[in-house]
Amino acid sequence: MTVVPEAVTASRGKAPGLLARERTIAGSRFNRWLVPPAALAIHLCIGMAYGFSVFWLPMSKLVPGAPSCQSLGFFTQLFAASCNWTVPAVTHIFETFIAMLGISAAIWGGWLERAGPRKAGFIAALCWGGGLVIGGIGVSMHQLWLTFLGCGVIGGVGQGLGYITPVSTLIKWFPDRRGLATGFAIMGYGGGAMIGAPIAVALMGRFAQGDVPGVASTLITMGILYFVAMSAGAFGFRVPPNGWKPLGWTGPATSSNKLITQHHVHLNRAWKTPQFWLIWIVLCMNVTAGIGVISMASPMFQDVFGSRLLGVDTAVTLTTAQKAAIAAAAAGLVGLISLFNSLGRIFWASTSDFIGRKPTYVVFFLLGIALYCSLPTLGHMGLAAMFVTAVCVILSMYGGGFATVPAYLADIFGTQMVGAIHGRLLTAWSVAGVVGPFLIAAVRQAQLDAGVAKSLIYDRTLYILAGLLFIGFIANLLVKPVKEAHHMTPEELAHERSLQHEVPLVTASAADAARGSLGAIGAVAWALVGIPFLIGVWIAVSKAAALF
Repeated sequence: MTVVPEAVTASRGKAPGLLARERTIAGSRFNRWLVPPAALAIHLCIGMAYGFSVFWLPMSKLVPGAPSCQSLGFFTQLFAASCNWTVPAVTHIFETFIAMLGISAAIWGGWLERAGPRKAGFIAALCWGGGLVIGGIGVSMHQLWLTFLGCGVIGGVGQGLGYITPVSTLIKWFPDRRGLATGFAIMGYGGGAMIGAPIAVALMGRFAQGDVPGVASTLITMGILYFVAMSAGAFGFRVPPNGWKPLGWTGPATSSNKLITQHHVHLNRAWKTPQFWLIWIVLCMNVTAGIGVISMASPMFQDVFGSRLLGVDTAVTLTTAQKAAIAAAAAGLVGLISLFNSLGRIFWASTSDFIGRKPTYVVFFLLGIALYCSLPTLGHMGLAAMFVTAVCVILSMYGGGFATVPAYLADIFGTQMVGAIHGRLLTAWSVAGVVGPFLIAAVRQAQLDAGVAKSLIYDRTLYILAGLLFIGFIANLLVKPVKEAHHMTPEELAHERSLQHEVPLVTASAADAARGSLGAIGAVAWALVGIPFLIGVWIAVSKAAALF
């Protein structure tokens, strides 16, 4: 058992900078439960990505009395200032920052391991918060290209860095509960929209000028708020001393689970192994299928059940009030699946600590296939309650897949460079985030063009998504332990650790390790992330009440 005193962490020759990794190495009395709220502070902010759809319609009504840019091509709309942007044009912002999330995480994941979570988290705050501010300026100038640059490109870099920043640190602080640790942080990403979307809607109403929604001021205000919150999270990070272990924990027994390695694989080798690409396929298939349901949940629910939700004959023309009631029920479903997407992350990731990562994904795929294939039948039979239940379970496993995969990577490749490896793996999300919605929309439109009834147009789509899950199931079964030839040698491991500027360790009593009290600061930190999250849960539940 070894601990590094804080005074020993000064870099060789000169004092380290405020953002340097050396300044974040924990002292002997640091409590590891102070790290999850720091991670949540970042993920609850960047998780607003899932709530960005609240901006699409208001962004198409920014120029009163002006015609729509519908006759213009997408690239012409980027510079058009005298017509209103179309909803399809602005929705590409979401695809842009999801693509940039994976790209930036892949590019800078290795740098993050050496720079440390404080510097990476602060830069993420600059990019996500600053990107929203720039995007707001673009909206105020009515220049779509500037909004894409700010929210999509720069904000996407902030998304990528912010997403992977806590992963490696949490896994190293919680080697005994890897799934629980990463589930805490990534739960925040799933729940960010539950908090951010209502705030955005309220601010757009508050900043509105006549019939013009206050999109620009809202983006700028939220950018500033997110920068402050993410910066606080970044400065709250501490990394454990090299070799630190929880009191009384001796590590996993190699005989109990062959997939949990005691060694480490370098990033440069990890992404060339079959294990990396098999897990890449696992994540990509799970995400593509889940995004398919998320992207069409509201229209699917309305098209499949329609007037049957009100107990009205399908041949009867609905009144405006009846149509509004159906739309409200669909919005309730969206709120409910947001809740399950978030809570499923910590539930399934924690479950994986007990049953293992590979068996957890077996459950995701087999149960997912059964549920996707059951949805058409449930729709045909008019069983709305069972349909909603199936969709919620599906979305819990979608979120659970995100939260479990960092621990899966740590089991297979070791913890030394798990953040960087996770960053490379997130390119699967980038692919799924672009391909998934496109595939779903194309199949739906093809069904409509073929004259298929609205209540039946999703059947083929759902069976295709089940087929994607089967591909992921096969890939997961093929995951085996990494060959010893790919493991880092002791010399390579020492070199990699030296790049993190860690000093030689000194021996201390194991009883001093991570036994510090949370104290007032810890209570405040948990309250600052916990209270907004619970408010978001309450809002989601309130919206879901419309279903019943």
